[in-house]
Amino acid sequence: MPSQSRIDDWLPAAVRAAASERRLKAGEALFRLGDKTAGFYEVIAGRVRLARVDAAGHEVVLHVARPGDVIAEASLFSPHYHCDAIAGSEATVRLFPKRDVLAAFDRDPQAAQAFTAMLARQVMSLRARIEQRNIRSARERLRHWLALNAGGDGRTVALPGPLKELAAELGLTHEALYRTLAALERSGEIERLEGKIVIVQGRR
Repeated sequence: MPSQSRIDDWLPAAVRAAASERRLKAGEALFRLGDKTAGFYEVIAGRVRLARVDAAGHEVVLHVARPGDVIAEASLFSPHYHCDAIAGSEATVRLFPKRDVLAAFDRDPQAAQAFTAMLARQVMSLRARIEQRNIRSARERLRHWLALNAGGDGRTVALPGPLKELAAELGLTHEALYRTLAALERSGEIERLEGKIVIVQGRR
C-alpha cells in the first residue's frame, strides 16, 4: 500500500543506514504467505504485487506497489507475512529490519507518530479500494478508479503498469477491462493515449 510520503521524511537516519537492498526478477517472490518476517520494505524501482491464492487456486491481487510505496508494515507486529509479494517486473526493494525500526520508535516518539499517521492514510486508501470492489458494474468501477487517480488537471490518469495488472487490481478479468475501456472510448467519455487515459471534459 502506498506510503503517501517520502520515507526519508520520517524514518530515523540510523534505521535507513541499517537497510539493505535486493533486486528481483519479474515473477520472483520477495516473500510468501507464512514466511518469517524480517521487516518492511520500500519499493525503489519496478512493481511488486501483494496477493493471496483463493480456495479455487486463483491469485487475488490485494495491491500493486510501485516506487515510493512501503509494503509489509504489519510485519513489525507479526511473526509471519500475511500474503505473497511477487515482482510484477524487474524490481528493487529496500528492507528495513524489524528490530531496528521498533527500537527507533521506542527512542523517537515523533517517528512512531509519523508511522501511525502513514498507517491511517493507508486505512483511508483501503476503504476507497473496498468501496471500488463493491461496485458491481465494470463501467462504474472503472469510472471510480479514474476519478480517484486523475492527476492535477482532474482529467489525466497515468497508467501505472500493464492493463492486465490494472484489471487484477480492479478485480476484473483483463477481457472485461478491455471491453469497458473500448466502450468508454466509443462513447467519447475517455481518450486513450500512450501510457495514459484522459477523461473528456464534460463527461466525468
